[in-house]
Amino acid sequence: MFTNRYITKGVQSEIPAVLQIFMWDCISALPEPKDYLQIFRLSCVDGKQKIIHEQEQPEFKREYILTVPNPITAKVYVIDSDTYSTMLLAEEY
Repeated sequence: MFTNRYITKGVQSEIPAVLQIFMWDCISALPEPKDYLQIFRLSCVDGKQKIIHEQEQPEFKREYILTVPNPITAKVYVIDSDTYSTMLLAEEY
């Protein structure tokens, strides 16, 4: 899973690289089996970046709070097709 990784123009322009790398690392750290769809909900809480990472099967949910210069609000999907994975904004789906 997640051999070749791609990002869309929306992710490239709106999601800082440090958060992109953090989300890829969250997926890599998941135990098997991993769902083909990973969901990340990004929001600003008390000036910090909050990230909720979820998948449906098997059910998984974890929350992270990070200190970053400019917290953002976005919903990000990572879709795996067995040969490659794509990170995209929810509105690009």
